[in-house]
Amino acid sequence: MTFNRITVVGAGTMGNGIAHVFAQYGFNVTLCDPNQAQLDLALETISKNLDRQLQKGKLTQESKAASLNNIEISTQPKLIFPHSDMIIEAVPENMSIKREVFEQIGKYKSKHCLVASNTSSLSITALGAMTQTPEQFIGMHFMNPVPVMPLVEVIVGHRTAQKTVDAVVALSQKINKKPFIVNDYPGFVANRIALPMINEAIEALELGVGGVLEIDQIMKLGMGHPMGPLQLADFIGLDVCLAILEILHKELGKDKYAPSILLRKMVLAQHLGRKSGIGFYDYQSDIKNPTIAPQFT
Repeated sequence: MTFNRITVVGAGTMGNGIAHVFAQYGFNVTLCDPNQAQLDLALETISKNLDRQLQKGKLTQESKAASLNNIEISTQPKLIFPHSDMIIEAVPENMSIKREVFEQIGKYKSKHCLVASNTSSLSITALGAMTQTPEQFIGMHFMNPVPVMPLVEVIVGHRTAQKTVDAVVALSQKINKKPFIVNDYPGFVANRIALPMINEAIEALELGVGGVLEIDQIMKLGMGHPMGPLQLADFIGLDVCLAILEILHKELGKDKYAPSILLRKMVLAQHLGRKSGIGFYDYQSDIKNPTIAPQFT
């Protein structure tokens, strides 16, 4: 299948990262979001991230300019969806928000268009049923930051056609990602394993088994993790961690997935990690070199 136009719905962190990567590898990309200010911010973020790649010698000034030239923005999905060959949804992890997006996609997309969700935990089978063409629906779970992380977790729904799987695997390889195919179960593979680890680290902190620094350094130095589980939680967003754990707990019905009380309290307090400036670490003075949050010192 030929992909002449990739549309990414949602101009947040994941959406702008996905658009960035496709544009960098020569695809025509439309970044679609109802919020014009969010679109403007996304373009600014993409430009800054391309500058970082430029400074590291990973691309040239010409390729940066070409990448930006490959991206269009729009607040009008009904004008964009009919001309898309692939639509990738990257809106917040909320079923009602996603339902609205997929109902629009089902209404306006062309017959040949493939549709993917960047969901990190919701059922691909359930989401695909909202599009009217579930055989053309699949999960593409990119990792954050998208321009850096090589993995794409490709999730196959109950009605996903094999030709859709083959096309998406090939497409992922064209943007220099490593696709791995998994089946549609809550949390898939990445979050089914990672989120209980994060939750256990939060519970260990809550019980006083170790401090923030000790827990993260033990996992980094002893287990070879590039980032400790508490710092990783801050990076993902504690609200996102909570949402995924709640889905795992509800769908799988096992206590090991029940979110810790401390995690719930921090989300209620809007201490969400990097996005809010404070979580287990304090990012308000220096986001690249955070200190331990005052309540955990």
